[in-house]
Amino acid sequence: MPIRQPVVVVLGHVDSGKTSLLDKIRGTAVQAREAGGITQHIGASFFPLETIREICGPLFTRFGADVKVPGLLVIDTPGHEVFANLRMRGGSAADIAILVVDINKGLEAQTYESIEILKSRKVPFVIALNKLDMLHGWRSGSSSMVLESLKKQNKSVVDELDAKIYSVVGALSRLGFRAEAFYRVKDFTREIAIVPVSARTGEGIAELLAVLIGLTQQYMLKRLEVGEHGRGIVLEVKEETGLGMTANIILLDGILREGDEIMLAKRDSIVTARVKALLLPKPLDEMRDPRDRFIRTQEVHAAAGVKVASPDLDGVLAGSPFYVIGKGVDIERLRQMLESEVRGLVISTDRIGVVLKCDTLGSLEAITEMLKRSSIPIRIADIGHVTKRDVVEASTVREKDRYMGVVLAFNVKVLQDAQEEADAHNVKIFTDKVIYNLVESYRQWVEQEREREESTIFASLTMPCKFMLLKGFVFRRSNPAVFGVEIIEGRLRQKSLVINSEGSEVGAIHQIQDKGKSIDEARKGMQVAVSMNEPVVGRQIKEGEVLYTLPSTQHLKLLNERFKHKLTQEEQMLLDEIAKIRRKVDPLYGYI
Repeated sequence: MPIRQPVVVVLGHVDSGKTSLLDKIRGTAVQAREAGGITQHIGASFFPLETIREICGPLFTRFGADVKVPGLLVIDTPGHEVFANLRMRGGSAADIAILVVDINKGLEAQTYESIEILKSRKVPFVIALNKLDMLHGWRSGSSSMVLESLKKQNKSVVDELDAKIYSVVGALSRLGFRAEAFYRVKDFTREIAIVPVSARTGEGIAELLAVLIGLTQQYMLKRLEVGEHGRGIVLEVKEETGLGMTANIILLDGILREGDEIMLAKRDSIVTARVKALLLPKPLDEMRDPRDRFIRTQEVHAAAGVKVASPDLDGVLAGSPFYVIGKGVDIERLRQMLESEVRGLVISTDRIGVVLKCDTLGSLEAITEMLKRSSIPIRIADIGHVTKRDVVEASTVREKDRYMGVVLAFNVKVLQDAQEEADAHNVKIFTDKVIYNLVESYRQWVEQEREREESTIFASLTMPCKFMLLKGFVFRRSNPAVFGVEIIEGRLRQKSLVINSEGSEVGAIHQIQDKGKSIDEARKGMQVAVSMNEPVVGRQIKEGEVLYTLPSTQHLKLLNERFKHKLTQEEQMLLDEIAKIRRKVDPLYGYI
């Protein structure tokens, strides 16, 4: 069986240096032009084995002479969004991933998210510990090999590198992974290799490529055997000037020829399309006219990134598989497989949950997985722009749960009537072009809104308070009574009911003033003036008397349960004291 090149993707947190690292790897390969350089595919770069052998030098001999892998097909665009579209039933079209980690920051939010997606898609990965040159005291050498550079470093720098590596090892260990610096790995099937690299100097790139080749050569040859029938993944569908509708695809198996018929998925149907043209990018040095960017080819062999031109591609879903209809292919079975791919990801229920609209099957699957991991229920998950119906669905949910009654829109338009409906019914629509940011902005909004709601409710509660009517500070005896008090414990708020030490109500706090200014709340130790409409000083209340606020039974329960964490220990004890006093006149206080 012939062996195809593995498909490699690059993932990592924003600013970890994913694009820079990719550019450096490509640049390093271009310099090895004598050995074949690189071949530019659509959406990917092919690194032939000879080029990798040239870059890796003596490292390559470790694998022995019998390397069967013909090279590496590296996807050009890093990040979740492209990786999400490299999807296949129960896994991924990507064979291996480079997870880029900033050496000084370690694992970050999007790194954890990447690991979750890699885990769920069962994709093995290598850690590229980037920005090695940013280590304090690091001396970059002339060699592109990090093992050579390490020999020139001071012991303190080597120790610092080890500390950074073990920080990542520890973080991965907490996620259930064993990891180690690649030069200390004993078993690549059980340990994740960490390769220190610098996208700026190129150090470590030779070792990174060597580890990728070694892993795929030793453990993936069975997976990389090329099947007889052509199949692959649609990455993007778009109209190209002079070509009409085109699809950027990754061919994973078999051969695709000009004139072949392929079966693809649309949102509501399965279609066949005749390949009018197969296109590859022109080498940069041959690109005379920016409009004339492609060269035609008669056939491509897996694995390859290629552009297919056909008038029947409009509406085909990115992130969906395609199959070449060749001799001996069971067409009905292919149709059923494609239908189940789409049906398995589209969600339509009556449950209380968010509405999710995405541009591709890949992003739909990735965001659905993220929401499920965060225990966020989904009412609708579908492909396409946000419509008025989507907003109506969210509005229905909002009546029961305002945090769930939202629309999450990934890389799609919000149609005008949908926006008008959202404005009219106060439905929030979240839009983003980065998967992680979309879900994170929704989560943060929920958190902020809950905090705001909690604060509003908490601010409306009668707080426990024990205060004394100060002698000699009665400014008016009645209608309203105005007098000075000192807060002994707790917090005194306007509109709080007040009881005496026998548990009897004496009225409510009308207003609180401090130094002539009205305030909402007085705290322990403060001396303030208060006004009460009901009592007469000298009759119902007396100078020197200790009084208490009286939270309603509902407020008492909220303070004891939902807001207990907002009370000091003294305030919690004061609540118990108030309950005991009040039960002298109302034995059921706090119970019903």
